[in-house]
Amino acid sequence: MRPQILFPLFAEVSSLKGVGPKILPLVQKLAGPLVRDVLFLSPSSLIVRRPMTAVTAVEGQVGIFEVMIDRLIVPGKPGVPIKVRASDDTGFVHMIWFGGSAQHIDRLLPKGQKRLVTGKVERYLAEVQIVHPDIYTPEQAGEIAAVEPVYPATQGLSSRVVRKLVQTALAHAPDLPEWQDPAWLAKNRWPGWRAAIETLHAPTCEPELEPDAPARQRLAYDELLAHQLALARRRRARQITPGPRIAPGEASAHLLAALPFDLTGAQTQAVAEIRRDLASGEQMGRLLQGDVGSGKTAVAALALADAAASGFQAALMAPTEILARQHWQRLAPMLEAAGVPTILLTGRDTPAERRTRLAALASGEAKVAIGTHALFQDAVRFDRLALAVIDEQHRFGVNERQRLQAKGDPRTGGVHLLTMSATPIPRTLELTQYGELEVSRLTEKPPGRTPVTTAVLPLARIGEVAKRLKAAIDSGAQAYWICPLVAESEAIDLAAAEARAADLRRILKVEVGLAHGQMPGPEREAVMADFADGRIPLLVATTVVEVGVDVPNATIMVIEHADRFGLAQLHQLRGRVGRGAKASACILLYGGGDDGLGETARLRLETLRRTEDGFEIAEEDFRLRGGGDPLGLKQSGFPAYRFADPIRHRSLLLAAADDARLVLGRDPDLTSPRGEAVQVLEALFDWRNDRPGID
Repeated sequence: MRPQILFPLFAEVSSLKGVGPKILPLVQKLAGPLVRDVLFLSPSSLIVRRPMTAVTAVEGQVGIFEVMIDRLIVPGKPGVPIKVRASDDTGFVHMIWFGGSAQHIDRLLPKGQKRLVTGKVERYLAEVQIVHPDIYTPEQAGEIAAVEPVYPATQGLSSRVVRKLVQTALAHAPDLPEWQDPAWLAKNRWPGWRAAIETLHAPTCEPELEPDAPARQRLAYDELLAHQLALARRRRARQITPGPRIAPGEASAHLLAALPFDLTGAQTQAVAEIRRDLASGEQMGRLLQGDVGSGKTAVAALALADAAASGFQAALMAPTEILARQHWQRLAPMLEAAGVPTILLTGRDTPAERRTRLAALASGEAKVAIGTHALFQDAVRFDRLALAVIDEQHRFGVNERQRLQAKGDPRTGGVHLLTMSATPIPRTLELTQYGELEVSRLTEKPPGRTPVTTAVLPLARIGEVAKRLKAAIDSGAQAYWICPLVAESEAIDLAAAEARAADLRRILKVEVGLAHGQMPGPEREAVMADFADGRIPLLVATTVVEVGVDVPNATIMVIEHADRFGLAQLHQLRGRVGRGAKASACILLYGGGDDGLGETARLRLETLRRTEDGFEIAEEDFRLRGGGDPLGLKQSGFPAYRFADPIRHRSLLLAAADDARLVLGRDPDLTSPRGEAVQVLEALFDWRNDRPGID
């Protein structure tokens, strides 16, 4: 429930003066549906205007000139710009228009009249020129802003219109109670909230646009604290929710004995942590984070067997049918041998198969269900669901996860949740997405995994790579060939992939599969299944393809233009090989020669060549990127902050996590004066309609 004081900010954006039917959809798309969203639009740059004369004009800067209009020069042929010559005491200033009406410009700049002209200074053949300048009369001098913030814009909605809307939204902003600790504000020399938001929209110099400027730091910390409070509340709500007590039993022991390998120390520790949670009587919420090939599935399988051994049911949900089917093919035989009936449930089951499997779940005959999104559909009924395991959890929304958990029996308590992620994440960023979950890390790989030899080669040696690839395929190996990110266009990427697949078919004389993001899901999964089953020796894929499938016979990964990929993405792609006992290789091809390889790209490729440790790679990626979209977080369900940057503001993130725990520890119901103010903060930054991380 939003505190009443915030109602003006939570009005529809259409309530702002100047937002009519024509620009309403543009404002909603650019900012959001509420006045608050317009208020939170940050300027991205500044226009700094300096008084100049014809002789002191500085090219590239924005000047303000007081001039006398001399003459209008109208072109005699199409394509030639309209020019107006003006002068001051030191020389001439020329104003240029590409297109437009000569009559309109003549009325705007009558000969012999003084005008104030402002715009970016250019020089052409020693002439001082301003293209498409802003024009003012001397009486309008007060309207010229020496410093003007520039806001994001879109076609049909200029930065200046956005600026006016922001100022209108600022006028709607009420004075709010202070939710931050006064000593913390003083220590950081931060302004109050109202002063911070006003400074945000009235910067006086470029440094005030930086994330480390005091006003921006203050707003970033507000946002981080609100997010951490929401995560801490979720954690607290889970901790006070009873959960069914689950303990290991005969089925678990049988499954452990049947595993074809001994658990690593990290796996043993993760199993112990999960079992402690399951036996606690409280609802578990735990993230199992492990590098590619670290053995997350084995840990999850033991948890599934524990649930069955305690008389309950469990579900394992994967994002694609091929991955769900692979889990089922691996786990079902071992679970069945341990006395745990297991079914597979996907969207492509026949009606007869579906009826039989749904009946087995509803009756309690089936103890474990492995499947896709089909698991949380309305027709699915469990008898005693107690544990939900989500593989590649970032591929599912919070609501989808909750729909599966809601299939439990309230009489036995909340459904335990174990989520799994194959993307190692620096500890600071764990707080951003997983602050309400306990975390178990698998930092070792099971014995028997063969290290992947990684080579970094220039694209000029692609012919040599193709020759080595043919020899490997002729000897029975399978390989991936990942095509380059050509442009921000799937159509262009697809064309490049199709051309590469055709080249490789011609050169290698083998069947080449092609998988890309524009294919229908079933068709793409069919190609992947043919590759996984060994019917296709070489798979060419674009960057958007789902390649999280285990193909032990695939021993070669070629990544074309690897210098265009992020470090974490390269590591995930490389993880598709080296999953069996055979020696494996990853070839990173870069374009442009040594001189064309930037320093950051060179460090990325060198890091991949040097190490296979996903956690070390994640930390290096974190360090190299330094901002923007670390680790592809926007594609991984991480919050899209308005003010905070999890990398630039990582120390603030850690402080906010501590502060949230402290606030709720002292005042769980937020009834103290600061607690009531914190409720205003939480409501102000409530993004539940558009942020996947907080529901």
